[in-house]
Amino acid sequence: MPKITFVEFNGTRHEIQADDGVTVMQAAVANMVPGIIADCGGNCACATCHVYVDAPWNARLPAPTKEEAEMIDCALHVRPTSRLCCQVQLTSELDGIVVGLPESQT
Repeated sequence: MPKITFVEFNGTRHEIQADDGVTVMQAAVANMVPGIIADCGGNCACATCHVYVDAPWNARLPAPTKEEAEMIDCALHVRPTSRLCCQVQLTSELDGIVVGLPESQT
C-alpha cells in the first residue's frame, strides 16, 4: 500500500495509505484530505485537485497529457511541478510520494 503525504499550504501534513491502482485524488477524497475538492470526480475536466508534486517524485511520473496540461493552465498558482492528482495513479514505485496543495485550495 503506497503512502502519500499531502501538505496543506499552511504546512499541515496528512499521511495516508491507499491501494495500488487508485489515483492520488481518490485516496485524498476517501480520506477527507482538505483542499482536494475533485468537482469533476476524476474526469480531468476541472482543476480542483491541483497539487504540487515534490521534485523527486515528479520525475517518476509520466508527462501530463494534453488534456491535463490544458486544465492545469486554468488553475491558480501553477508551478512547474503542478499536476492534477486525479491523473496520478498510485503504484508501489510511488510509495512515499509527497504533494503540496496550493494556497487557492485552502
